[in-house]
Amino acid sequence: MKTAEVPDDAWLTIGEQHFRSRVLVGIEQYDSVPLVRDVLNAAGADVFITTVDPDNRRSSLLLMDLENELPLDEFIWIGTTSFARSKKSALRSARILRDSLGIDILKLDVRGDDNLPDNNATVEAAYELRAEGMELLPFILPDLATAQELAKAGCAALRVMASPVASGRGIPDPEAVREVIDHCGLPVIVEGGLGTAGHVALAMELGAAATLVNTALVRAKTPLTMAAAMRQAAVAGRLAFESGPMEEVAVAV
Repeated sequence: MKTAEVPDDAWLTIGEQHFRSRVLVGIEQYDSVPLVRDVLNAAGADVFITTVDPDNRRSSLLLMDLENELPLDEFIWIGTTSFARSKKSALRSARILRDSLGIDILKLDVRGDDNLPDNNATVEAAYELRAEGMELLPFILPDLATAQELAKAGCAALRVMASPVASGRGIPDPEAVREVIDHCGLPVIVEGGLGTAGHVALAMELGAAATLVNTALVRAKTPLTMAAAMRQAAVAGRLAFESGPMEEVAVAV
């Protein structure tokens, strides 16, 4: 049997789905369908992220409204459990997404009430969902042992928190993030607290395969301009990473 070729520009391939864009965009904070459409286009996003809220914490846009504005069949659909605040809620959300929408690629979030990833609960949930055949992109605090355990569980990629979600603090501990990128053996998406194009560029220079942004776009004065900036920053940062650092030259003083 002939194996399907993987495009050169794909940083992640799951089955027949090839992820190319270096910027993923969360859309759960928007209340305007046209704005979601325009932001995704400006960011060059090729992934559409959808979710359910089993705990009824907040309202969100309806898929039927989005379908009127977006060619959703042209995107890679993945689910997210970003509204979940417990392992039980995350597992329930994942199964609803699979059973109701046929989604089997999941942006797995298991967060506590502090909105930070619960690494131990995430590992437990990952093993359960992998046993059910779901492809996972779990969200964790930057910890190499946790990352390696999730790789062992068969996750497709990892998402590593740079700083608290929506904080805009950037990457205060780049070495911790770099350690996971360099040694976990999986593509790494950096997200959380990426508030500027410079933060995105730094993440990519550290060797991230991609970044995920959300609040920085929602809160920008012109979200479309910020989305375009994030797109260009991801490309520039990746090119800088691939080119390698400049060699230091001794200078006489």
